[in-house]
Amino acid sequence: MKYILFGMVLSCLLVLTGCKQNNAYKEQLQDPELFHSAMSNLTDVIVYDIFSPPVASRVYMYPSVAAFSIIQKAYPDKYNSLEGQLTDLNAIPKPNNEDVDFHLASIHAFTVVGKHFIFSEQKVTDFQNETYKKLIDSGLPKKTKKASIEYGEVVAKHILEWAKGDLYNQTRTYPKYTILEDDKYWKPTPPDYMDGIEPHWNKIRTLVLDSANQYVPAPPIEIDLTDGSAFKKQLMEVYRKGQGRDQESKDIASFWDCNPYVSHHRGHAMFATKKITPGGHWIGITKIATKKSNSSFDETVNAYTHVSVALFDGFISCWDEKWRSLVVRPETLINQYIDEQWVPLLQTPPFPEYTSGHSVISRAAAVILTNLYGDDFGFLDTTEMEYGLPARSFNSFYHASEEAAVSRLYGGIHYRMAIDEGVTQGQKVGEFIVQKMQTKK
Repeated sequence: MKYILFGMVLSCLLVLTGCKQNNAYKEQLQDPELFHSAMSNLTDVIVYDIFSPPVASRVYMYPSVAAFSIIQKAYPDKYNSLEGQLTDLNAIPKPNNEDVDFHLASIHAFTVVGKHFIFSEQKVTDFQNETYKKLIDSGLPKKTKKASIEYGEVVAKHILEWAKGDLYNQTRTYPKYTILEDDKYWKPTPPDYMDGIEPHWNKIRTLVLDSANQYVPAPPIEIDLTDGSAFKKQLMEVYRKGQGRDQESKDIASFWDCNPYVSHHRGHAMFATKKITPGGHWIGITKIATKKSNSSFDETVNAYTHVSVALFDGFISCWDEKWRSLVVRPETLINQYIDEQWVPLLQTPPFPEYTSGHSVISRAAAVILTNLYGDDFGFLDTTEMEYGLPARSFNSFYHASEEAAVSRLYGGIHYRMAIDEGVTQGQKVGEFIVQKMQTKK
């Protein structure tokens, strides 16, 4: 009799163990780390494919909106739809299969949309295959996988149709910027003298902002090289501080460099290093914030979506001013009138100076994250460790955005006016998005 009882107990234990193993996929699908891994994969591809900062913001935004649109269907009592909140976005199709797992569907939609905007598609395909295999090995039913992927495809198609209307494809055919002779206008800079990046980015459809020129900054200080003029003082400040006056300023400039393509010339040889974009850095900070606050899967998707929308509209707002005012870079004037041997600590990016892109998008992202996680949210920023730089500590998101802004002076890239006005511009963009984009009920 005792052998029979032992056998029955053993059988029950085996059944319970098998059930636990077969349901392991549910825990994986609930784990926000799954979405972090998808976002990290996208960041790696953006770095590998070398997208400019404005274009990279677009690559982050559409997949994030796709993922959120599905998660909103999973938690309709917690989140509002983005329909009517983002320009021209119509209602997302509803699922018609009860076997859909919304978390898996959101991951699939994210990767499908992301794959559409990058070059190295195989890297995303490999991520998909590896992720789905792990879930199948952990007990994911085939019918759940099939239904979830099918729904993810439907939503991805909807988002990609929406994306076609943002004028990105059309602006690929617009003419390049024609260089103007006057000293006050932007000129291509060493070492590669590249054409100006995205001179028509203000034509791209905004998401929450009413228009690209909703928040036009104060006009830049008039270019005046007379000793004692307001502009000459700012130019000389860059000359004195723009190569890093001490180790701390050098560290700050390097930490926030975020230039996706830096070329190096050694005699007749040339090579390049790839880095994360400034928007990608704030996507990394979003990951840090969500993990520190123990955000759930859906809260993590919500945070990434808010930040990516702010980055996208922030770049459009900033680029609208850059290609209107066409302010010359400090390096150009310093080499021409002060010191022809002077080289900034950081490589000057190929677009006009005013306003500072770092200042605008960093402040906009900081406003969003502060609204989500609070004003006194201290954190250790480890985003740049992957690129060989040590972590830095910040008392708040605003603290980080202020350091990101002033880093451009220490790097010799921006005048003080572009930094200060850029912060103001980013503050306005961020506050408007917080006011208008209401995802949580």
